Amino acid sequence: MSGITERKRFWAITGLIGSGHGLSHFYFLCLPPLFPLLKEEFGVSYAALGLLITLMNLMTAIFQVPSGMLVDRYGAQLILIGGLVLAGVGIGLIGFAGSYWMMIVLVIVSGLGNSVFHPADYAILTTSIDRKVLGRAFGLHTFTGNIGFMTAPVVMVLLATWMGWRGAMITVGLASIAVVIPLVLYGTVLRDEVSVEPEHNGASGDPVPDRTGLKLYLNGPVMMFFMFFMTIGMVSTGVQTFSVTTLVQLHGLGLGAANTVLTVFLVATAAGVLLGGPLADWTSRHALVASLAMVIGAAVFFTVNAAVLPYMATAALFLIAGVALGTVRPARDMMVRDMTPKGATGRVFAFVSTGLNLGSATTPILLGYLIDLGYANAVFAVVGIILLLSVATVTLVQNRTGQALAPQLAEAGSGEPPAE
Repeated sequence: MSGITERKRFWAITGLIGSGHGLSHFYFLCLPPLFPLLKEEFGVSYAALGLLITLMNLMTAIFQVPSGMLVDRYGAQLILIGGLVLAGVGIGLIGFAGSYWMMIVLVIVSGLGNSVFHPADYAILTTSIDRKVLGRAFGLHTFTGNIGFMTAPVVMVLLATWMGWRGAMITVGLASIAVVIPLVLYGTVLRDEVSVEPEHNGASGDPVPDRTGLKLYLNGPVMMFFMFFMTIGMVSTGVQTFSVTTLVQLHGLGLGAANTVLTVFLVATAAGVLLGGPLADWTSRHALVASLAMVIGAAVFFTVNAAVLPYMATAALFLIAGVALGTVRPARDMMVRDMTPKGATGRVFAFVSTGLNLGSATTPILLGYLIDLGYANAVFAVVGIILLLSVATVTLVQNRTGQALAPQLAEAGSGEPPAE
Protein backbone atom coordinates (compact mmCIF):
# COMPACT_ATOMS: atom_id res chain seq x y z
CA MET A 1 0.00 0.00 0.00
CA SER A 2 1.43 3.40 -0.92
CA GLY A 3 2.38 6.00 1.67
CA ILE A 4 -0.40 8.28 0.43
CA THR A 5 -2.99 5.52 0.79
CA GLU A 6 -1.66 4.66 4.25
CA ARG A 7 -2.02 8.29 5.31
CA LYS A 8 -5.54 8.51 3.90
CA ARG A 9 -6.53 5.34 5.69
CA PHE A 10 -5.01 6.61 8.94
CA TRP A 11 -7.04 9.81 8.77
CA ALA A 12 -10.21 7.99 7.71
CA ILE A 13 -10.00 5.63 10.68
CA THR A 14 -9.14 8.29 13.23
CA GLY A 15 -11.82 10.58 11.80
CA LEU A 16 -14.60 8.01 11.98
CA ILE A 17 -13.70 6.82 15.46
CA GLY A 18 -12.82 10.26 16.73
CA SER A 19 -16.11 11.87 15.73
CA GLY A 20 -18.11 9.49 17.90
CA HIS A 21 -15.61 9.76 20.73
CA GLY A 22 -15.81 13.55 20.63
CA LEU A 23 -19.59 13.51 20.78
CA SER A 24 -19.60 11.07 23.68
CA HIS A 25 -17.37 13.41 25.67
CA PHE A 26 -19.51 16.38 24.70
CA TYR A 27 -22.50 14.55 26.15
CA PHE A 28 -20.72 14.06 29.47
CA LEU A 29 -20.14 17.80 29.81
CA CYS A 30 -23.28 19.25 28.23
CA LEU A 31 -25.19 19.48 31.52
CA PRO A 32 -22.73 21.19 33.95
CA PRO A 33 -22.70 24.54 32.06
CA LEU A 34 -26.48 24.60 32.53
CA PHE A 35 -26.43 23.80 36.26
CA PRO A 36 -27.45 27.32 37.38
CA LEU A 37 -30.44 27.18 34.99
CA LEU A 38 -31.37 23.63 36.01
CA LYS A 39 -31.11 24.53 39.70
CA GLU A 40 -33.61 27.33 39.17
CA GLU A 41 -35.88 25.23 36.91
CA PHE A 42 -36.20 22.19 39.17
CA GLY A 43 -35.39 23.69 42.60
CA VAL A 44 -32.68 21.14 43.43
CA SER A 45 -29.26 21.43 45.08
CA TYR A 46 -25.89 21.37 43.37
CA ALA A 47 -25.31 17.97 44.97
CA ALA A 48 -28.45 16.69 43.24
CA LEU A 49 -27.24 18.09 39.94
CA GLY A 50 -23.85 16.50 40.53
CA LEU A 51 -25.71 13.21 41.01
CA LEU A 52 -26.81 13.39 37.35
CA ILE A 53 -23.17 13.31 36.25
CA THR A 54 -22.42 10.62 38.80
CA LEU A 55 -25.21 8.40 37.47
CA MET A 56 -24.17 8.88 33.86
CA ASN A 57 -20.61 7.86 34.69
CA LEU A 58 -21.79 5.04 36.94
CA MET A 59 -23.92 3.48 34.21
CA THR A 60 -21.03 3.75 31.78
CA ALA A 61 -18.79 2.09 34.35
CA ILE A 62 -21.22 -0.75 35.11
CA PHE A 63 -21.83 -1.68 31.47
CA GLN A 64 -18.36 -1.00 30.07
CA VAL A 65 -16.94 -4.45 30.81
CA PRO A 66 -19.99 -6.26 29.36
CA SER A 67 -19.61 -4.01 26.31
CA GLY A 68 -15.96 -5.03 26.07
CA MET A 69 -16.97 -8.70 26.15
CA LEU A 70 -19.43 -8.09 23.32
CA VAL A 71 -16.78 -6.24 21.34
CA ASP A 72 -14.24 -9.06 21.71
CA ARG A 73 -16.82 -11.68 20.77
CA TYR A 74 -18.92 -10.06 18.05
CA GLY A 75 -16.86 -7.13 16.77
CA ALA A 76 -16.82 -3.44 17.52
CA GLN A 77 -18.57 -1.54 14.73
CA LEU A 78 -22.25 -2.42 15.21
CA ILE A 79 -21.93 -2.14 18.97
CA LEU A 80 -20.34 1.29 18.54
CA ILE A 81 -23.20 2.50 16.33
CA GLY A 82 -25.85 1.19 18.73
CA GLY A 83 -24.22 2.89 21.69
CA LEU A 84 -23.96 6.17 19.85
CA VAL A 85 -27.67 6.13 19.01
CA LEU A 86 -28.63 5.27 22.59
CA ALA A 87 -26.45 8.04 24.04
CA GLY A 88 -27.97 10.59 21.67
CA VAL A 89 -31.52 9.55 22.49
CA GLY A 90 -30.90 9.86 26.24
CA ILE A 91 -29.38 13.32 25.93
CA GLY A 92 -31.94 14.65 23.44
CA LEU A 93 -34.95 13.59 25.50
CA ILE A 94 -33.67 15.56 28.49
CA GLY A 95 -35.01 18.56 26.59
CA PHE A 96 -38.50 17.17 27.21
CA ALA A 97 -37.95 16.32 30.89
CA GLY A 98 -40.74 17.54 33.14
CA SER A 99 -39.01 16.72 36.40
CA TYR A 100 -35.64 16.08 37.98
CA TRP A 101 -36.50 12.38 38.28
CA MET A 102 -37.10 12.12 34.55
CA MET A 103 -33.65 13.58 34.01
CA ILE A 104 -32.23 10.85 36.21
CA VAL A 105 -33.77 8.16 33.98
CA LEU A 106 -32.45 9.81 30.82
CA VAL A 107 -28.87 10.27 32.03
CA ILE A 108 -28.93 6.57 32.91
CA VAL A 109 -29.94 5.78 29.31
CA SER A 110 -27.21 8.03 27.94
CA GLY A 111 -24.62 6.52 30.27
CA LEU A 112 -25.54 3.05 29.04
CA GLY A 113 -24.96 4.16 25.44
CA ASN A 114 -21.64 5.73 26.36
CA SER A 115 -20.38 2.44 27.80
CA VAL A 116 -19.44 1.10 24.35
CA PHE A 117 -17.05 3.80 23.21
CA HIS A 118 -13.77 2.94 24.91
CA PRO A 119 -13.83 -0.84 24.35
CA ALA A 120 -15.04 -0.48 20.75
CA ASP A 121 -12.77 2.43 19.84
CA TYR A 122 -9.58 0.89 21.21
CA ALA A 123 -10.35 -2.52 19.70
CA ILE A 124 -10.63 -0.85 16.30
CA LEU A 125 -7.60 1.43 16.67
CA THR A 126 -5.18 -1.22 17.93
CA THR A 127 -6.07 -3.51 15.01
CA SER A 128 -6.48 -0.92 12.25
CA ILE A 129 -3.47 1.35 12.91
CA ASP A 130 0.22 0.57 12.36
CA ARG A 131 2.16 0.21 15.64
CA LYS A 132 4.70 2.87 14.70
CA VAL A 133 2.03 5.59 14.61
CA LEU A 134 -0.31 4.12 17.21
CA GLY A 135 0.69 6.72 19.79
CA ARG A 136 -0.39 9.44 17.39
CA ALA A 137 -3.68 7.63 16.78
CA PHE A 138 -4.29 7.35 20.52
CA GLY A 139 -3.40 11.02 20.86
CA LEU A 140 -5.86 12.03 18.15
CA HIS A 141 -8.52 9.80 19.68
CA THR A 142 -8.11 11.48 23.04
CA PHE A 143 -7.86 14.87 21.30
CA THR A 144 -11.31 14.42 19.78
CA GLY A 145 -12.66 13.61 23.22
CA ASN A 146 -11.11 16.80 24.51
CA ILE A 147 -12.67 18.72 21.63
CA GLY A 148 -16.00 17.44 22.89
CA PHE A 149 -15.20 18.63 26.41
CA MET A 150 -13.70 21.88 25.11
CA THR A 151 -16.65 22.90 22.99
CA ALA A 152 -19.42 21.82 25.35
CA PRO A 153 -19.34 24.79 27.77
CA VAL A 154 -19.38 27.47 25.07
CA VAL A 155 -21.78 25.63 22.74
CA MET A 156 -24.26 24.85 25.50
CA VAL A 157 -24.26 28.42 26.82
CA LEU A 158 -24.74 29.80 23.30
CA LEU A 159 -27.49 27.33 22.44
CA ALA A 160 -29.25 27.89 25.76
CA THR A 161 -29.09 31.66 25.23
CA TRP A 162 -30.52 31.29 21.74
CA MET A 163 -33.19 28.60 22.18
CA GLY A 164 -33.36 27.86 25.89
CA TRP A 165 -31.80 24.94 27.73
CA ARG A 166 -34.44 22.50 26.48
CA GLY A 167 -33.83 23.35 22.83
CA ALA A 168 -30.10 23.09 23.44
CA MET A 169 -30.40 19.54 24.79
CA ILE A 170 -32.64 18.40 21.93
CA THR A 171 -30.24 19.86 19.36
CA VAL A 172 -27.12 18.17 20.71
CA GLY A 173 -29.00 14.89 21.07
CA LEU A 174 -29.87 14.97 17.36
CA ALA A 175 -26.19 15.50 16.53
CA SER A 176 -25.64 11.75 16.98
CA ILE A 177 -27.36 11.17 13.62
CA ALA A 178 -24.62 13.13 11.83
CA VAL A 179 -22.00 10.83 13.35
CA VAL A 180 -23.82 7.54 12.75
CA ILE A 181 -24.33 8.09 9.01
CA PRO A 182 -20.59 8.18 8.06
CA LEU A 183 -19.94 5.15 10.28
CA VAL A 184 -22.58 3.23 8.34
CA LEU A 185 -21.47 4.43 4.90
CA TYR A 186 -17.68 4.21 5.29
CA GLY A 187 -17.22 1.72 8.10
CA THR A 188 -15.57 -0.90 5.87
CA VAL A 189 -12.21 0.75 6.54
CA LEU A 190 -12.46 -0.22 10.21
CA ARG A 191 -11.05 -3.49 11.57
CA ASP A 192 -11.02 -5.26 14.89
CA GLU A 193 -9.68 -8.54 16.25
CA VAL A 194 -12.90 -10.34 15.34
CA SER A 195 -13.20 -9.10 11.76
CA VAL A 196 -9.65 -9.91 10.56
CA GLU A 197 -7.73 -13.15 10.18
CA PRO A 198 -5.02 -13.97 12.76
CA GLU A 199 -2.22 -13.39 10.24
CA HIS A 200 -3.52 -9.90 9.60
CA ASN A 201 -3.91 -8.81 13.20
CA GLY A 202 -0.61 -10.23 14.34
CA ALA A 203 -2.03 -13.13 16.32
CA SER A 204 -0.32 -16.48 16.32
CA GLY A 205 -3.44 -18.35 15.31
CA ASP A 206 -3.99 -19.71 18.82
CA PRO A 207 -7.42 -19.33 20.39
CA VAL A 208 -8.16 -15.92 21.80
CA PRO A 209 -8.20 -15.56 25.60
CA ASP A 210 -11.03 -16.91 27.68
CA ARG A 211 -13.84 -14.39 27.32
CA THR A 212 -15.34 -14.81 30.77
CA GLY A 213 -12.49 -15.59 33.23
CA LEU A 214 -11.94 -13.11 36.06
CA LYS A 215 -8.18 -13.76 36.15
CA LEU A 216 -7.65 -11.25 33.38
CA TYR A 217 -9.32 -8.48 35.39
CA LEU A 218 -7.92 -9.39 38.81
CA ASN A 219 -4.32 -9.54 37.61
CA GLY A 220 -2.15 -7.11 39.59
CA PRO A 221 -0.99 -4.85 36.73
CA VAL A 222 -4.51 -4.53 35.33
CA MET A 223 -5.87 -3.63 38.77
CA MET A 224 -3.22 -0.95 39.21
CA PHE A 225 -4.06 0.55 35.83
CA PHE A 226 -7.67 0.50 36.98
CA MET A 227 -6.69 2.56 40.02
CA PHE A 228 -4.62 4.93 37.91
CA PHE A 229 -7.51 5.52 35.53
CA MET A 230 -9.82 6.05 38.50
CA THR A 231 -7.74 8.87 39.96
CA ILE A 232 -7.38 10.49 36.53
CA GLY A 233 -11.16 10.33 36.14
CA MET A 234 -11.65 11.98 39.51
CA VAL A 235 -9.40 14.89 38.55
CA SER A 236 -10.83 15.39 35.06
CA THR A 237 -14.46 15.32 36.10
CA GLY A 238 -13.83 17.39 39.20
CA VAL A 239 -12.36 20.22 37.14
CA GLN A 240 -14.89 19.91 34.33
CA THR A 241 -17.97 19.72 36.53
CA PHE A 242 -17.44 22.28 39.28
CA SER A 243 -14.54 24.54 38.32
CA VAL A 244 -17.05 27.02 36.85
CA THR A 245 -19.17 27.10 40.00
CA THR A 246 -16.08 27.34 42.21
CA LEU A 247 -14.54 30.16 40.18
CA VAL A 248 -17.81 32.09 40.35
CA GLN A 249 -18.07 31.71 44.13
CA LEU A 250 -14.39 31.81 45.10
CA HIS A 251 -12.89 34.23 42.57
CA GLY A 252 -15.95 36.32 41.85
CA LEU A 253 -15.88 35.61 38.12
CA GLY A 254 -19.01 35.91 36.03
CA LEU A 255 -20.57 32.79 34.54
CA GLY A 256 -19.24 33.58 31.07
CA ALA A 257 -15.72 34.32 32.32
CA ALA A 258 -15.62 31.16 34.43
CA ASN A 259 -16.78 29.06 31.47
CA THR A 260 -14.04 30.70 29.39
CA VAL A 261 -11.41 29.65 31.95
CA LEU A 262 -12.73 26.09 31.78
CA THR A 263 -12.62 26.25 27.99
CA VAL A 264 -8.99 27.44 28.15
CA PHE A 265 -8.19 24.42 30.30
CA LEU A 266 -9.91 22.05 27.88
CA VAL A 267 -8.24 23.61 24.83
CA ALA A 268 -4.87 23.38 26.55
CA THR A 269 -5.55 19.76 27.49
CA ALA A 270 -6.30 19.00 23.86
CA ALA A 271 -3.04 20.67 22.81
CA GLY A 272 -1.18 18.62 25.41
CA VAL A 273 -2.72 15.46 24.01
CA LEU A 274 -1.47 16.34 20.52
CA LEU A 275 2.02 16.88 21.91
CA GLY A 276 1.81 13.67 23.90
CA GLY A 277 0.97 11.48 20.89
CA PRO A 278 4.34 11.81 19.10
CA LEU A 279 6.05 11.75 22.50
CA ALA A 280 4.43 8.39 23.24
CA ASP A 281 5.76 7.04 19.91
CA TRP A 282 9.22 8.43 20.65
CA THR A 283 9.80 7.26 24.24
CA SER A 284 8.84 4.25 26.30
CA ARG A 285 9.19 6.12 29.62
CA HIS A 286 5.49 6.75 29.81
CA ALA A 287 5.26 6.57 33.61
CA LEU A 288 7.87 9.31 34.01
CA VAL A 289 6.05 11.56 31.54
CA ALA A 290 2.76 11.04 33.37
CA SER A 291 4.23 11.63 36.82
CA LEU A 292 5.95 14.91 35.92
CA ALA A 293 2.80 16.18 34.22
CA MET A 294 0.60 15.40 37.20
CA VAL A 295 2.98 17.09 39.65
CA ILE A 296 2.75 20.25 37.54
CA GLY A 297 -1.03 20.01 37.52
CA ALA A 298 -1.17 19.57 41.30
CA ALA A 299 1.02 22.63 41.82
CA VAL A 300 -1.32 24.71 39.66
CA PHE A 301 -4.49 23.71 41.49
CA PHE A 302 -2.93 24.23 44.92
CA THR A 303 -1.95 27.73 43.77
CA VAL A 304 -5.45 28.53 42.49
CA ASN A 305 -6.92 27.22 45.73
CA ALA A 306 -4.58 29.28 47.92
CA ALA A 307 -5.12 32.71 46.38
CA VAL A 308 -7.89 34.72 44.72
CA LEU A 309 -6.19 35.57 41.44
CA PRO A 310 -7.07 37.96 38.63
CA TYR A 311 -8.99 36.53 35.70
CA MET A 312 -6.02 36.43 33.31
CA ALA A 313 -3.72 34.83 35.88
CA THR A 314 -6.31 32.16 36.61
CA ALA A 315 -6.73 31.46 32.90
CA ALA A 316 -2.94 31.22 32.45
CA LEU A 317 -2.62 28.71 35.28
CA PHE A 318 -5.45 26.61 33.90
CA LEU A 319 -3.68 26.66 30.53
CA ILE A 320 -0.48 25.29 32.10
CA ALA A 321 -2.39 22.58 33.95
CA GLY A 322 -4.28 21.62 30.80
CA VAL A 323 -1.16 21.17 28.67
CA ALA A 324 0.56 19.17 31.40
CA LEU A 325 -2.35 16.83 32.04
CA GLY A 326 -3.02 16.38 28.33
CA THR A 327 0.38 14.77 27.79
CA VAL A 328 -0.62 11.99 30.19
CA ARG A 329 -3.33 10.53 27.96
CA PRO A 330 -1.43 8.98 24.99
CA ALA A 331 1.24 7.60 27.32
CA ARG A 332 -1.49 6.08 29.47
CA ASP A 333 -3.11 4.35 26.48
CA MET A 334 0.22 3.03 25.19
CA MET A 335 1.00 1.49 28.58
CA VAL A 336 -2.31 -0.33 28.56
CA ARG A 337 -2.01 -1.42 24.93
CA ASP A 338 1.51 -2.82 25.44
CA MET A 339 0.42 -5.00 28.35
CA THR A 340 -2.79 -6.33 26.76
CA PRO A 341 -2.81 -9.89 25.31
CA LYS A 342 -4.23 -10.44 21.83
CA GLY A 343 -7.96 -10.96 21.66
CA ALA A 344 -8.56 -9.12 24.94
CA THR A 345 -8.30 -5.49 23.84
CA GLY A 346 -11.98 -4.71 24.30
CA ARG A 347 -12.13 -6.23 27.77
CA VAL A 348 -8.91 -4.77 29.16
CA PHE A 349 -9.58 -1.25 27.89
CA ALA A 350 -13.17 -1.58 29.10
CA PHE A 351 -12.06 -2.63 32.57
CA VAL A 352 -9.46 0.08 33.11
CA SER A 353 -11.81 2.65 31.58
CA THR A 354 -14.37 1.56 34.15
CA GLY A 355 -11.93 2.91 36.71
CA LEU A 356 -12.02 6.20 34.82
CA ASN A 357 -15.80 6.27 35.02
CA LEU A 358 -15.95 5.23 38.66
CA GLY A 359 -13.59 8.06 39.49
CA SER A 360 -15.73 10.39 37.43
CA ALA A 361 -18.85 9.15 39.22
CA THR A 362 -17.36 9.71 42.67
CA THR A 363 -16.17 13.29 42.31
CA PRO A 364 -19.20 15.38 41.21
CA ILE A 365 -21.41 14.49 44.15
CA LEU A 366 -18.49 14.91 46.59
CA LEU A 367 -17.52 18.34 45.28
CA GLY A 368 -21.15 19.39 44.93
CA TYR A 369 -21.69 18.49 48.58
CA LEU A 370 -18.64 20.54 49.60
CA ILE A 371 -19.97 23.55 47.70
CA ASP A 372 -23.44 23.17 49.23
CA LEU A 373 -21.79 23.18 52.69
CA GLY A 374 -19.99 26.42 51.83
CA TYR A 375 -16.54 24.91 51.23
CA ALA A 376 -15.96 26.01 47.65
CA ASN A 377 -12.45 26.97 48.76
CA ALA A 378 -11.64 23.27 49.23
CA VAL A 379 -12.49 22.12 45.70
CA PHE A 380 -9.16 22.81 43.99
CA ALA A 381 -7.23 21.53 47.03
CA VAL A 382 -9.06 18.21 46.71
CA VAL A 383 -8.20 18.09 43.00
CA GLY A 384 -4.52 18.71 43.79
CA ILE A 385 -4.43 15.97 46.42
CA ILE A 386 -6.00 13.48 44.03
CA LEU A 387 -3.36 14.34 41.43
CA LEU A 388 -0.63 13.51 43.93
CA LEU A 389 -2.38 10.21 44.59
CA SER A 390 -2.31 9.65 40.82
CA VAL A 391 1.46 10.09 40.86
CA ALA A 392 1.74 7.44 43.56
CA THR A 393 -0.49 5.10 41.57
CA VAL A 394 1.41 5.42 38.31
CA THR A 395 4.65 4.88 40.24
CA LEU A 396 3.24 1.61 41.56
CA VAL A 397 2.24 0.67 38.01
CA GLN A 398 5.79 1.36 36.83
CA ASN A 399 7.30 -0.67 39.67
CA ARG A 400 5.07 -3.67 38.90
CA THR A 401 5.46 -3.54 35.11
CA GLY A 402 8.40 -4.34 32.89
CA GLN A 403 9.69 -7.75 31.88
CA ALA A 404 7.21 -9.71 34.01
CA LEU A 405 4.11 -7.78 32.98
CA ALA A 406 3.28 -9.27 29.61
CA PRO A 407 3.80 -12.91 30.66
CA GLN A 408 1.53 -12.36 33.67
CA LEU A 409 -1.25 -11.03 31.51
CA ALA A 410 -0.79 -13.60 28.78
CA GLU A 411 -1.08 -16.36 31.36
CA ALA A 412 -4.11 -14.71 32.91
CA GLY A 413 -5.80 -14.30 29.56
CA SER A 414 -4.96 -17.36 27.54
CA GLY A 415 -1.34 -18.34 27.73
CA GLU A 416 -0.54 -16.40 24.56
CA PRO A 417 2.42 -14.07 24.21
CA PRO A 418 1.54 -10.38 24.45
CA ALA A 419 0.75 -8.20 21.46
CA GLU A 420 3.82 -6.73 19.84
